[in-house]
Amino acid sequence: MRIAQIAPLTEAIPPKLYGGTERVVSFLTEELVAMGHEVTLFASGDSETTAELDAVWPRALRLDPSVRDPMSLHMLLLERVRQRAHEFDLLHFHLDYFPFSLFTRQRTPFVTTLHGRLDLPEQQPVFGAFSSVPVISISDAQRRPLPQAGWIKTVLHGLPDRLLTPQPAKPAYLAFLGRIAPEKCVDRAIRIAQLCGLPIKIAAKVDKADAAYFKKDIEPLLSQPHVDFIGEISDAQKSEFLSGAIALLVPIDWPEPFGLVMIEAMACGAPVIAFNRGSVPEIIDDGVTGFVVEDEVGAVAAVQRLPTLSRTGIRRQFERRFTARRMAEDYLHVYGALARRDHHHLRVVKT
Repeated sequence: MRIAQIAPLTEAIPPKLYGGTERVVSFLTEELVAMGHEVTLFASGDSETTAELDAVWPRALRLDPSVRDPMSLHMLLLERVRQRAHEFDLLHFHLDYFPFSLFTRQRTPFVTTLHGRLDLPEQQPVFGAFSSVPVISISDAQRRPLPQAGWIKTVLHGLPDRLLTPQPAKPAYLAFLGRIAPEKCVDRAIRIAQLCGLPIKIAAKVDKADAAYFKKDIEPLLSQPHVDFIGEISDAQKSEFLSGAIALLVPIDWPEPFGLVMIEAMACGAPVIAFNRGSVPEIIDDGVTGFVVEDEVGAVAAVQRLPTLSRTGIRRQFERRFTARRMAEDYLHVYGALARRDHHHLRVVKT
């Protein structure tokens, strides 16, 4: 198939550091190319891919201080895709609802994976107005606030099977990985570690939007003797970081649409202890890859139960459920169904 993957311009594909959506777009794009499909990636010019790269701006916007109006460049991106739409069998957007209006007015089949939260009231009329537009969820939980949306499938994220692997490290600390924000609740993770009498290592990004929260509520907690704040880390550092963790703590307080850090931990054989919010029960096989808990008391109790889990079994479950190849195959089923529904001719590419 001739497939266009359309990514946000905020981060490069793949991102240099933090960037869940952009990381997934990269994994999917590379897997589709490896399977023999003709893929064009619309993304920032500093992206790296084996697909054809079509860049409307030379750098990721987060790393370009000269850009003050990022929406103008995303508008340009949409127009570039529209101009080339006839070249593809399927357009796959990762830009939330921005493509809906323009691309319902052209012939090439398109689909959008929704990567973010969908529980905001102002989103309701948008998805009501575009209820026939095909959209993909990244967990069943993500769908709940918007039953009127045009859901066609849930596709769980996946990672390349050798991207992160278990390392020969003796697990010695609890871990927190990702982003420091009020809904991620790193303060809870710090308290859980303290109650367990264990050290905690925090590898996390602080967005500009969360800088004041970090300064006021989190930074004072980092001086405690059991806390080691590492900062943002790259994929190359994650295998060692997660392999050395007794468990990854995910004490979230929001309807997490997916939570890529959970399957990153599983890839390294590290168990996950996560609060029962959003997608968590769909990602964690309770008692196999970790524990789903309701509160801090439950998390502390779960830490005591960690010796019952097999780190080899956790890695095995990752390989069964969360590889990039499985994710790409799921998406190809969607692409084929949409193309057939739209009576669009597909050119066969040998794999």
